[in-house]
Amino acid sequence: MAIQDTIKELLDKRVQAKLGGGQKRIDSQHKKGKLTARERIELLLDEKSFEEFDMFVTHRCTDFELDKQKYYSDGVVTGYGTIDGRLVYVFSQDFTVFGGSLSLAYAEKICKVMDKAMKTGAPVIGINDSGGARIQEGVSSLAGYAEIFQRNIMASGVIPQISAIFGPCAGGAVYSPALTDFTLMTKDNSYMFVTGPKVVKTVTGEIVTTEELGGADVHGAKSGVNHFIAENEEEGMLLIRKLLSYLPQNNLEDPQSIQCDDPIDRLEDALNEIIPDNPNKPYDVKDVIWSIVDNNEFLEVQKTYAPNIVVGFARFNGKSVGIVANQPKHLAGVLDINASRKAARFVRFCDAFNIPLVTLVDVPGFLPGTAQEYGGIIIHGAKLLYAYGEATVPKITVVLRKAYGGAYCVMSSKHLRGDFNYAWPMAEIAVMGPKGAIEVLYQKELAEFTDDKEREKFIIEREKEYKDKFATPYNAAQYGYIDEVIEPRNTRFRIIRALQSLSTKKDLNPPKKHDNLPL
Repeated sequence: MAIQDTIKELLDKRVQAKLGGGQKRIDSQHKKGKLTARERIELLLDEKSFEEFDMFVTHRCTDFELDKQKYYSDGVVTGYGTIDGRLVYVFSQDFTVFGGSLSLAYAEKICKVMDKAMKTGAPVIGINDSGGARIQEGVSSLAGYAEIFQRNIMASGVIPQISAIFGPCAGGAVYSPALTDFTLMTKDNSYMFVTGPKVVKTVTGEIVTTEELGGADVHGAKSGVNHFIAENEEEGMLLIRKLLSYLPQNNLEDPQSIQCDDPIDRLEDALNEIIPDNPNKPYDVKDVIWSIVDNNEFLEVQKTYAPNIVVGFARFNGKSVGIVANQPKHLAGVLDINASRKAARFVRFCDAFNIPLVTLVDVPGFLPGTAQEYGGIIIHGAKLLYAYGEATVPKITVVLRKAYGGAYCVMSSKHLRGDFNYAWPMAEIAVMGPKGAIEVLYQKELAEFTDDKEREKFIIEREKEYKDKFATPYNAAQYGYIDEVIEPRNTRFRIIRALQSLSTKKDLNPPKKHDNLPL
């Protein structure tokens, strides 16, 4: 065969590979409002940066006449490219080939991508659109999934792993995204579940739709499996690019700094008035966050899950930080099971990837009740406590208003190796709120009152005494538990100066095989 003929053969094969399961199936994908595997990669990566490998891989199954149905790439497109000039590895499942179902060869392609990402210390992004295991391959397909899971586990805390769900993700396939750091879903076309609606109906008799069982909103608000919800795939890709801008390439590097044109000494006078005079009245902690971060930019994570705590990424003077903040607007900012899990996971991610933590505290305590106790609030609350205590990155805490009881300890207190712990002058740091404290401390005296007015007067006087003595930041400050009581409008400047002073921080945990996090 002449050289020109071999080149033509190569080019023809590439054209064939890029058609996936054929034009008819590509058209069907587009009709559903979904992009093809390669279109998604082009949208995600910098223009013309994608380098594909394993384009000509095909499955090796001969059962059920599969040997007569072979497609180049075998249902997944793999390779590497750049996002804002930074190296990333990517795999994109192709629903036009066998419904994106996973074969052993397909799994080997994904494993190769993950192995290369680990060797080069680069993030890996998986775009999921698959019907699950390729049933015709039996246990070989299951083995392929397990090989991927093992790599997800080994890569955890070493390189950032991001999963985009742009179609079905069912059965064993759901566990790879669950093992990654962040999951993104789109409305309408994305769903995840271990067992589908038909199986649910057969086994339990429950009738449920695909969307109700595993749609983006369900996993965003109820299960917490999903971290970001996008309106469509285009918005999803922009979200992934933005998320990566806050992250380092790997656990041995720091996040990239960017040029900051927002003055570090910018004063926010509105913060001096943001806390209501009534201690039981809510406000939106996001207003505080937007006021103090660079250019009012904050990328919130798990926005609709456990909204009583807010987590996400921002920058101070061009440097990435992770923010954790109690949200008085929801459940008074109380810590419950879901909030504890959400924040603990986020804190551990930031610590794994050298991202400093800024914690804004306004917490009245842990949510009481049998539902919480039976659900294991002790264990789940301990996760957040453990995460903060284990973290060695710079930790800056600002008590905005309330910090009561065990929740004070948990929220990055000085006693959990908080580096700089500040408080606003209206902060109340105590074992419990004044009203509850008086009822405990003066139980005998209160029982002796026969006149309700006299009793109320006594309570008001004792509450004032308690507030003056205990429910102030100065009591904690006199012990060194609060490093400084600061003016609210100056919060941005104090955080930035603290971060600058901690840029060379070194803190080590004792050598161990691994920890035994309360699960």
